[in-house]
Amino acid sequence: MLKGKKIILGITGSIAAYKAAILCRLLVKNGAEVQVLMTPSASAFISPLTLSTLSKRDVLIEMFDGANSWNNHVELGLWADLFLLAPCSANSLAKMANGICDNLLMAVYLSAKCPVAIAPAMDLDMWKHPSTKRNLKTLESDGVICLPVGNGELASGLSGEGRMAEPEEIIAFIEDAFFKK
Repeated sequence: MLKGKKIILGITGSIAAYKAAILCRLLVKNGAEVQVLMTPSASAFISPLTLSTLSKRDVLIEMFDGANSWNNHVELGLWADLFLLAPCSANSLAKMANGICDNLLMAVYLSAKCPVAIAPAMDLDMWKHPSTKRNLKTLESDGVICLPVGNGELASGLSGEGRMAEPEEIIAFIEDAFFKK
């Protein structure tokens, strides 16, 4: 169902970023063209080289790549059939809800003409915080689709809600929600 679909995979600064490699591989294996965008902090959790190898495209992090080169956020926003942020940290979720545009990923989000889905990933207390719930409501009212979080062991050692959905669950969700014939 993903054959020929153009998907932006946005990766934010979260320990769950390791799952993005598996997710990217599954998207490509299912026939999608994948353009990976990362926040600068995401590259502390997973290597852009890994993701560029899996996506077969350069990973974009910065708005400007040099003196004479920039990544056109408007073109990227028009290119995609789906913008998927996985993982979506509490920080990026708040930026999205409030229109804060301080990196390439947020600029593309604000320029995107396609559906947007997020797979949140954060610790239990962050997930349950009233500001996170308020930001989610704002995003949902803006039309952003929020995938369910998992329940289980978290990186902090706590157990509860806040885990990013597993890559296979995300693939099934986006096929069903966006690309079912």
